[in-house]
Amino acid sequence: MDIVIKPATIEHLEDLAPLFDDYRTFHKQDSDIEAGKLFLAERLKAKEATIYIAYTPDDTAIGYTYLYKIYSNHSMKAVVILNDLYIHESYRGKGIGQLLIQKAIEYANDLDAKTLRLSAVSDNEAAKRLYEYLGFVKESGFDHFDLKLG
Repeated sequence: MDIVIKPATIEHLEDLAPLFDDYRTFHKQDSDIEAGKLFLAERLKAKEATIYIAYTPDDTAIGYTYLYKIYSNHSMKAVVILNDLYIHESYRGKGIGQLLIQKAIEYANDLDAKTLRLSAVSDNEAAKRLYEYLGFVKESGFDHFDLKLG
């Protein structure tokens, strides 16, 4: 299957929003496609995120990756966060996640970033196997803490 990876723009919201909603419901959030469109539009307009969408040859959107950057004061370089990686369930296991991650790696390299960072839900074994296969290493030098707000 010839998959095409495209950078998302505002014009891609209709393709992206259902995938974003599926990602959110996969992670136990309530479905809200309209709020998702607004959220994504705001991120894209403000250039706060870089999103790549995977399309089939017949132009069906089947997955995406959502990236944003922060900065490391230690290295004085960008750190790219791969925040979302989602593939429609009927297209999983076909290498599309790997293609999207490779696009994320290219993006991070183009920025001369220090690191491409991602997280995985503890029980998502398939994702963790893919990340390790692609060379990601589980961070052991830091404990990360969250403070829930609002």
